[in-house]
Amino acid sequence: MTRVVVLGAGFGGLELTTILSDAFGDAIDIVLIDKSDAFVFGFAKLDVMFGRRMPAAIRHPYRDIVKPGVRFLQSAVRSIDPSARRAVTDAGTFDADVLVVALGADLDPAATPGLVEGGHEFYSVAGAVALRDVLQRFERGPAIIGVTGKSFKCPPAPSETALLLHDYLTERGRREATDIAVVMPFGTPIPPSPDTSRAILAAFAERGIKFVKDNLVRALDTGRKVAVLSDGTEMPYELFLGVPVHRVPAVVVESGLAVDAFGWVPVNKKTLETSFPGVYAVGDVNGVGTPKAGVFAEGAARVVAAAIIAQIRGGASPGPYNGAGSCYVEFGHDQVGRVDVDFLSGPKPTGTFQEPSAALVAEKLHFGSSRLQRWFGNLPAGMTR
Repeated sequence: MTRVVVLGAGFGGLELTTILSDAFGDAIDIVLIDKSDAFVFGFAKLDVMFGRRMPAAIRHPYRDIVKPGVRFLQSAVRSIDPSARRAVTDAGTFDADVLVVALGADLDPAATPGLVEGGHEFYSVAGAVALRDVLQRFERGPAIIGVTGKSFKCPPAPSETALLLHDYLTERGRREATDIAVVMPFGTPIPPSPDTSRAILAAFAERGIKFVKDNLVRALDTGRKVAVLSDGTEMPYELFLGVPVHRVPAVVVESGLAVDAFGWVPVNKKTLETSFPGVYAVGDVNGVGTPKAGVFAEGAARVVAAAIIAQIRGGASPGPYNGAGSCYVEFGHDQVGRVDVDFLSGPKPTGTFQEPSAALVAEKLHFGSSRLQRWFGNLPAGMTR
């Protein structure tokens, strides 16, 4: 019986195991390993941060996964031997016929001087929960949403956060006493889609939000309450919401799959296979060239799953990974837009924009609920198909 070991139960790991379980049932041995006990959608952290949902409501326990051929183990991965297709975890050692590394990107707030002491990150659940209380106390002064590293998950998130913060402060009657700025390393909010970028910049202008382009926040001077940017300029802040530095997980670097903490795992762009036969890297951990977002991990997982199915059944190889996906963008005012992007099919990335609407709010809800039903076989209270 073929054994597939999947390290990481995010979008990529969950989609891959679901497809293989549907295809083979109990005729395949799938081991899904994650250090966490629950899955959380990245976009749900904003709901917690702005008080729209309680933390417990966004957690979807892995114990609810009941699929033929799939075993879930909550355990930390201690080492990976890609040559042997072997993973050592706190729960034991697992040898695989096919090894899929989907461990995502680790967050490193401490890599930015002053961020831990004088700012707040909102990319982890703990950070979002802490900010929920911080925002309730924020009364006046400049607020900065700042990116601290060139590669980060969900590129629209800083812009979304600024627009939702505007709504939040307006509802509390504090917007006139505050300034909001977004610092990003790009020339526009969403480089592959000029239309999306124009819409976001228009929303910023309408709401008095400043966009600081082509910059990173290198440090926070907590004594003077200023953010130091990569071009040497400084911006005062009373509230700093940081996108922390993202790194390749240490266990992946130590395995030799990645050269260093910022060298995302090289893969064949068409197949997602690494230089080690039978070892794939899916999602944020790889360097295929797509954004670090769940929908792209999901698409990559489908290609890898098709390759595994073809290998087992002896069928034709699947088509190449095209790096296409759709991202929903919160515009505030209870409106959601959508950008459909294609990173690998043509000579350069392209994107098309769907204007914000209430209909896309419903579509985004369906996006989440349909994944939960597919991966976990159930819908949590309050979510509809």
